[in-house]
Amino acid sequence: MPRRATAHAPGRINLIGEHTDYNDGLVLPVALRLHVTVDAKSREDRLVQLSTDAAVSPRSGSYELGRETKDGTWVDRARGVTAILARDGYRIGGFDAEVTSDLPLGAGLGSSAAFAIALLRSVSALFDLALNDAVCVRIAHAAETDFAGARAGLLDQLASVYGRPSEALLIDMRDQAMRTIPLPPTVELAVIDSGTRHEHATGGYNRRREECEEACRHLGVASLRELDERPLDTILERLPSPLDRRVRHVVTENGRVREAVAALGAQDDARLGSLLSASHRSLRDDYEVSTPELDRLVELATAAGALGARLVGGGFGGSIIALAQGGRAKDLAARVLQTYEGGQLVAVVP
Repeated sequence: MPRRATAHAPGRINLIGEHTDYNDGLVLPVALRLHVTVDAKSREDRLVQLSTDAAVSPRSGSYELGRETKDGTWVDRARGVTAILARDGYRIGGFDAEVTSDLPLGAGLGSSAAFAIALLRSVSALFDLALNDAVCVRIAHAAETDFAGARAGLLDQLASVYGRPSEALLIDMRDQAMRTIPLPPTVELAVIDSGTRHEHATGGYNRRREECEEACRHLGVASLRELDERPLDTILERLPSPLDRRVRHVVTENGRVREAVAALGAQDDARLGSLLSASHRSLRDDYEVSTPELDRLVELATAAGALGARLVGGGFGGSIIALAQGGRAKDLAARVLQTYEGGQLVAVVP
């Protein structure tokens, strides 16, 4: 008789600390109340069949275990998960999986990681693998990087597994030490989707990571985190363009994460907002991962009264977050979307 198992995992926003995770830096994600859910049923053969209610094409796909070959669709994330499970010695059988989601795909909100974590949790229950949280993080990340080819850091997987909707999670990516930071009741975050999409594996994301690695070779360091305590101007003088700008973003972004933690502790909402806006300028000008649509949304949010706003996620499309006074995030988003066509309010945090 077939067995069934259902599991879900949340998406995330990153309050601040963008493109720092793969540089051993600091990040400050918050889990969303939006999830990917996987309802799986075992099969007697080696076939994996998936279907989804998400607005993607195709809406379904299938493959045979042991013959995971990429085809460029969303099913590659499942292929990556089962291929890595096999690589690491876990034995599973075929299964059918129905994937449902209220988390927009490709909006910079960690949907790929949430799908992988939900799939791992359901498959673990289905085949008695007893995968713990740390193993799920590792396998989901390997599926994204080793199989799908997006050279992202661990931020999304860690946030999906350990994050909570009402708290920020400060993660030091150097040793993955974590501590929770309560979100003050005086502010809310409006998460606004621009309607434009990115694809990390084929876009500029991988190139940014390569540039950071190239900068490390120039400077003789293992990671850009080693530069935190060094004079920044002296460091930048040693680097050609655009590596100097990439390094400036990463080093100053780590500093902004530290300042944001202090601002949250002091409930200094104005300071927190100014840090978000500074982060966006750095991502736009130094890291060059913004788009005209994201810049427009940030401008509109600021004009509508946001304390601060910035793109969220890897960039090249996706969403922004706008910091509003408590109880005003929906109204702020409504004013923004009166002018910006094609966007939508995805969530209010917390």
